[in-house]
Amino acid sequence: MNKTISLLSIPILFLGFTACKPPHHPKDPNYKIVKPKVKYHPNKKNLEKMVKDLQGSPYVWAEEGPNNFDCSGFTYYMYGSMGIEIPRVAREQAKKGKLIHINELVYGDLIFFDTERRRRGRITHVGMYLGDGWFTHASTTDYEIVYSNLNTSKYYKKRLRVCRRYLPQASLPKPLPKKPEPKLAPWKVASPLKPNNAVKPVTQTFERGVGKFYIQVGSFNGQPKEHLLSKITNLGYSYKLIQFKSNGKQISKLLIGPYAQRGKAISQLKNIKSKIQKSAFIAEIR
Repeated sequence: MNKTISLLSIPILFLGFTACKPPHHPKDPNYKIVKPKVKYHPNKKNLEKMVKDLQGSPYVWAEEGPNNFDCSGFTYYMYGSMGIEIPRVAREQAKKGKLIHINELVYGDLIFFDTERRRRGRITHVGMYLGDGWFTHASTTDYEIVYSNLNTSKYYKKRLRVCRRYLPQASLPKPLPKKPEPKLAPWKVASPLKPNNAVKPVTQTFERGVGKFYIQVGSFNGQPKEHLLSKITNLGYSYKLIQFKSNGKQISKLLIGPYAQRGKAISQLKNIKSKIQKSAFIAEIR
């Protein structure tokens, strides 16, 4: 495969050097495809480890790891590290694997988007689905690997075009029984897709300032306990409560923020892990 040609599907961004990160689009990109070393067996547990370890890694166009990634290089690296060969670029990844409907998504499935300003149905971006609407991807706006959510982001929900499964079925959790659904339309048919059982999120907000970065404290069936909310406000933090239905149950996601820059969220993460919830993590909501 001629990587010089196929990488044209990935947005080109001309940006300068920063003090601590490589340029997002180098003057002389490395077009040679470097296959990752096989380090893991293909299963959800090993994917979870890589997702956690790689969060915050820099976005660099035409890179497929192990330290820098573009969007398809990130998915190529994770699957290659488990011995599963997938195409290198997003538009080719969207043609292989098992085609699935958005209602069938489980952890590890790949989701593909048309992120062009004037959407024409072309695949320009890819992420990996994590559950409850969350996915991880090498962001071309934040220039690092972040979490985003289909349930709360109109931007990504409108641009979703294809869902594919590459992880062997035996390593996936058994999905709940669902009513028959129509097959997902080809990505050239630019019709909006709606998540299963999704409703417009009900939002209760206690915000200071404007931003899109949050620190997720937890996900709950029903409402979080009042003492947890009081603890957050007593420590001087603002929070956002997002509620939606999944499989007939009301889910509440508790987020601290918002923060205008990811760096500001990072500066608070250690304290929140120590005093509120040790499993807290940074989430981007667009």
